[in-house]
Amino acid sequence: MKTIRIGSGAGYGGDRLDPALALMKHGELDYIGFECLAERTIALAQKRKLADPQKGYNNLLESRMEKVLPLAYKKDIKVITNMGAANSEAALKLVERIAIQNGLKGMKIASVVGDDISDRVNNYYDLPTIETKALLRSFSDQIISANAYLGYQPILEALEADADIVITGRVVDPALYLAPLVYEFGWSSKNYGKLGKGTLVGHLLECAGQLTGGYFADPGKKEVPELWNLGFPYIDVDETGDGIISKLEGTGGEINPATCTEQMLYEIHNPAGYITPDCVANFSDVIFDQIEKDRVAFKGATGSQATDSYKVSVGYRNGFIAVGEISYGGPNCVARARLASQIVKKRIEYLGIDVDDLRCTLIGINSISPFEKEYSENALNKEVRLHVAGRTRRKQEAQKIVNEVQSLYTNGPAGGGGATKSIDEMISVVSFLVPKTDIQTKFTITEVN
Repeated sequence: MKTIRIGSGAGYGGDRLDPALALMKHGELDYIGFECLAERTIALAQKRKLADPQKGYNNLLESRMEKVLPLAYKKDIKVITNMGAANSEAALKLVERIAIQNGLKGMKIASVVGDDISDRVNNYYDLPTIETKALLRSFSDQIISANAYLGYQPILEALEADADIVITGRVVDPALYLAPLVYEFGWSSKNYGKLGKGTLVGHLLECAGQLTGGYFADPGKKEVPELWNLGFPYIDVDETGDGIISKLEGTGGEINPATCTEQMLYEIHNPAGYITPDCVANFSDVIFDQIEKDRVAFKGATGSQATDSYKVSVGYRNGFIAVGEISYGGPNCVARARLASQIVKKRIEYLGIDVDDLRCTLIGINSISPFEKEYSENALNKEVRLHVAGRTRRKQEAQKIVNEVQSLYTNGPAGGGGATKSIDEMISVVSFLVPKTDIQTKFTITEVN
């Protein structure tokens, strides 16, 4: 029975590269996927593209591909990545240039387009957003991006054209791994059971080190060895769609049914009805079986017919975020930090600063959980850091907020130090649904001579 081996090269836009390179060198891979895109990531990429039409791809694309391409060429590994972000066509040109510089003659590089509908998003202003039900037109003046979540089909078409490197924009994460399965095994686009199995493969691999114990680790409760040397996973998949998860021997981390189950449930609202552009996957009967150390077999995924819509992620400008921080240490430090928080709030009120949302929290006490706990001053409260964050509509107002945090240095309370301040434009994300018939995709392919 035919089997292919697919490795995971990245789980987010800024992930480590050395575990991916190790996989390519020693893992005997057929394919490797670099999943580097999230909702806010692509909105920020669109923002960079607006400033420079030749940008908009992943910031690490060049440094990654300088090392990935020669290995892919030498080891005959096909690379699929969404590092094209908001500008996969410009990404193709960059990757082609790197391939030429490295003398990788005959390498075929493809870019997928069609997900970006920013130029016609106004056609959908009367549609409600999924998150709030507000009409899209209610913030139409602030929209900077609109990208549909494509499925595996355009990647498949590029592979059918013999592409060695496929660069996409916004596709669903599992599609990076599902496309080679459909291509290699000749699965039908109507075989939703197989597509559900392939979607599970993609979902397991899409977050890289999360599957090998990275996000699983919890000292004293869920121990994972050598996290500093965490290995990335690969999966051997046969034509039935079932497979075995593993990692390179000698790398850190761990693969067991628990790490696999946690990753399978990650970001899944309904394991029995995970909606993707390619199918509605059903993971409710999946079984993970430890067959050897760091080798887990899986089976039981299935799927049903896909919906007739694509989800579109919309990025829009939503004011500015002002962040100021200052630390207090020693006896009574928590009380002094609380007093500092009260001072900042009073100053903002006194100066009439127009702030839509203001949060003053003590890191380590109430910065994550809204329910403040009481700690013994003699136990944990040797130091504390005040975190002030405010959302404003104008940058000038944001500047006033961070200035008030910094002014605590000399205006009390005692002992403040290490003050920092920053202002960033806030890019928020909402989504809506469009008919699949509205979206046309295509790919461009070039060969290095």
